[in-house]
Amino acid sequence: MRLTRGSTFAMTFVLLMASLIGAYGQGDANRPVAGGGISVPGWSGKIDDSATKAGQTVNDAKLAPEGKGLHVMTGPAVTYWNPANKATGNYTVSATFNEPKFMNLNNHPHPYGIVIGGNDLGTAKESYLYCAAYGNGNFIVRGFGPEAFQMNGNGAPNAAVHKAAGVGQPVTQEIAVSVKGNRVECAINGTVVAGYDKAELVTAGKLKSTDGVYGIRFAHNTEATVSDLKVTQQ
Repeated sequence: MRLTRGSTFAMTFVLLMASLIGAYGQGDANRPVAGGGISVPGWSGKIDDSATKAGQTVNDAKLAPEGKGLHVMTGPAVTYWNPANKATGNYTVSATFNEPKFMNLNNHPHPYGIVIGGNDLGTAKESYLYCAAYGNGNFIVRGFGPEAFQMNGNGAPNAAVHKAAGVGQPVTQEIAVSVKGNRVECAINGTVVAGYDKAELVTAGKLKSTDGVYGIRFAHNTEATVSDLKVTQQ
């Protein structure tokens, strides 16, 4: 078969992109954490179903004490919570996340953030919402109900979200999720970056309620410390 110059270029481009995509996916596989598990009293965790099906467990990620806060290193994507930590009515759940070395464990930015509205956590019927920041200036609002759902698609940039100076550099995000009357809002570093009517969230396939357990959510292959995790009832 005779290939023209244009078709030869197209074929080369396709093969190159396929090679890059394959390498990218391979390089970003879940990396089990040595000495993993949960060592913070009272806390529980659940990795994503895709990681469970691949044979991984919550012990392939790590939740440990860090001073008065928490130190998380993943492994598979994971949600952590203490069932005693509950928020009802109008409230704000907030915490500070410090990623000491941006993209230290991955080949592209991965998010971490606040979980609210947790019900039936750790079961096949779980539901919760989370707002999470990336160290490149993006954020996402997503949840499980029990299937995964997205509130802002694949995420969006916002000037309020801090950017690391470069790979291996530190970046800190203050994240807060508030329930106020019929609105749910996510604020990052003091600026509201997203807001939704409660009716958009408490519906079939999403949340059972905005009342429930609160906690933290980390994507795979990510490390950060979490300090001053708290709820403020309003």
